[in-house]
Amino acid sequence: MDQYLTFALPKGKLSGKTLELLHTIGLPLDGVETEGRQLVFTFPEEELRYIICRPTDIPTYVEYGAADLGIVGKDTIEEAGADVFELVDLKFGYCRFVVAALREKWEQAGSLEELLAMGHRRVATKFPRVAANFFRNQGLQVEIIKLHGNIELAPQVGLADLIVDIVSTGRTLRENDLVEVAPIFPATARLIANRVSYRLKHRQLAEMAAKMRAAVEKQETGTVR
Repeated sequence: MDQYLTFALPKGKLSGKTLELLHTIGLPLDGVETEGRQLVFTFPEEELRYIICRPTDIPTYVEYGAADLGIVGKDTIEEAGADVFELVDLKFGYCRFVVAALREKWEQAGSLEELLAMGHRRVATKFPRVAANFFRNQGLQVEIIKLHGNIELAPQVGLADLIVDIVSTGRTLRENDLVEVAPIFPATARLIANRVSYRLKHRQLAEMAAKMRAAVEKQETGTVR
């Protein structure tokens, strides 16, 4: 067993809060950058290693044991369908999965069933697993179209009747004359663990999770400044 505890850290929007949290619980961060070219940072005295990953890859690194722990959004975990332990809800990086449609079409239809009956039953999304699970649970048959960006364009040019996307303020929807027609679920950053690592390195991982949980609770009660 590798003596090092390997921790997958995300690039992008979650990186700032992630580094703040690691600093709060006393982990070493000298020289660690999430947006630079260096992708591995090792601290031999603490037997700790960070690897810097794209958020969409973190569930895979953790599931297959290349990392013992990782921090990533619940949205990414659900879309990946990875077999990992979720240890702590870290409460930052809040967003929501929603179904959205063009305002005019929604006002004409008034329900998902009616809107889909009016069109081609196509749903555009960057999250096909989440979208497929939602519509299956609603008993609605749709065709999922995977896109990699600018999801809001799809209804405007007739590619899809609906979109499934993540929103925080809803501003992008409004700017594209889209309205939320159904919530799916909220998402925040989570601490996840490899299942085998959680058994073999249980003390280390449990201590890490406990420290993070305590830091989150203090932050929520306003005792961390």
